[in-house]
Amino acid sequence: MKTLAIILFVLMYVLMIALPKRRAIVALTTAVIFVITGILPLKQVFGAIDWNVLMMIFGTMVIVDYFIESKMPNLIAEKLLDAAPNVLWVTIFMSLFSGIISAFIDNVATVLMVAPVGLAICKKLKISPVQMIICIAVSSNLQGAATLVGDTTSIMLAAAAKMDFNDFFWMDGHPGIFFAVELGALATVPIMMWMFRKDKEPVSNEEHTTVTDYVPTIMMLGHVVLLVFASFIPNKPDITNGVICMVCGIINIVWEIFLSKGTDSMWHSLKAIDYDTMLLLAGLFCVIAGITNVGIIDEFANLIATSGKGNVFLLYTIIVFGSVAISAFIDNIPYVATMLPVLASLSSVMSVSPLLLYFGLLIGATLGGNLTPIGASANIAGVGMLRKEGYEVSFGDFMKIGIPFTLTAVCVGYLFIWIVYA
Repeated sequence: MKTLAIILFVLMYVLMIALPKRRAIVALTTAVIFVITGILPLKQVFGAIDWNVLMMIFGTMVIVDYFIESKMPNLIAEKLLDAAPNVLWVTIFMSLFSGIISAFIDNVATVLMVAPVGLAICKKLKISPVQMIICIAVSSNLQGAATLVGDTTSIMLAAAAKMDFNDFFWMDGHPGIFFAVELGALATVPIMMWMFRKDKEPVSNEEHTTVTDYVPTIMMLGHVVLLVFASFIPNKPDITNGVICMVCGIINIVWEIFLSKGTDSMWHSLKAIDYDTMLLLAGLFCVIAGITNVGIIDEFANLIATSGKGNVFLLYTIIVFGSVAISAFIDNIPYVATMLPVLASLSSVMSVSPLLLYFGLLIGATLGGNLTPIGASANIAGVGMLRKEGYEVSFGDFMKIGIPFTLTAVCVGYLFIWIVYA
């Protein structure tokens, strides 16, 4: 049974890498085979799926779609453009703006919001948009790990570590992972100032966006505030955060139906949801529960502990930079989903705080995708937008920006987490 589970798990990973557009089908098919073969008993399937995670993703994506359609992000971007004296600072401001937005909104959605503004600016100035769009994409990846709702991997971490929204800012009496990510983001500013030091062309803004509806902005802020309040509720149900996101999303849908006197906006929002990721996660939850059942997770944790020779710093370093290397080429969602239970077991074997390993994993896996144009969905989206505009971005073009961004942010976060949580 154990050998079969390992074979199926490895085959699943190989197929997900070979067929990136069929990841959900591969994961769900593997989960079904696990149930048929008895690796995961049928009665455990419902409990294996983390419904809180899926509900959070669903509700947040609904709110994000309405927020984008309201044109509020465009208005904010224009204000930033007004404050920029030249192209260099437009690039820096747009990069930081995409980072701040992605701390609360899905990374791909952030790129879809901010990149068109960057493209419009570059067209007006008659300059190549490649550098600016790459910076927007990598910055959106960088800060996805800053908050509970910033990225799917953050939601998964919160579920594994029983973290609430506030725990990302202050955890067990120490500064949380938010500060590790933000320090890494600030450290990239001097990098951009050096890389784009010649871009001194002046800029001006003549666009004036009108926000069509302020309710999505209220819901965006409101669901964050409610998640903060929920952090202070003791012994609350495990699906509390998911319910908050779902309810806020439903309220937004009802409001838009009332406002438009029709359901077109509702269908647009529901179509915008990333069902592929949700189905992928549902399949992965079942597969991981299956390999946990047969003892593979514990054996893998013991193997890692043995290879590290009991040296916590060495293990932490391997986890961070190994995650960077792996996430540069494969999607970080299945990787993080697999590693979280491994690290939980490893922390018990080594008698070390699981937070050190969890945060190290998230720093490496989330930021590591910035190394290459295929390492994260946001990068793929950004490069795709450039291709539509007639700009082909090679691996080398992307990595000229991605490598210094990634190494700077990872090293700062790596050191911060070690100093605070070791």
